[in-house]
Amino acid sequence: MAGSTVNISFNKELLAEIDKTAKQEARTRSELIREAARLYIGRKNRWERIFAFGSRQVQRLGLQEEDVVSEIKKYRAKKESRKT
Repeated sequence: MAGSTVNISFNKELLAEIDKTAKQEARTRSELIREAARLYIGRKNRWERIFAFGSRQVQRLGLQEEDVVSEIKKYRAKKESRKT
């Protein structure tokens, strides 16, 4: 894999935690940091999609902020009634 080398500064405590975790998982510091970056970016992208979906639903259903709690309660009640 072709890559680029970058320099990153960490405080001593965080670097110690990174090294400890990398050692426990038998991987390099770089592998651990790459994995952490991939997970962060993936999680961020998922949340952006969730919020975009919520915004589309608000528009589609014509909801106001004060409607959200009651809509959640309705959804949960409907979901619970399907279990019985």
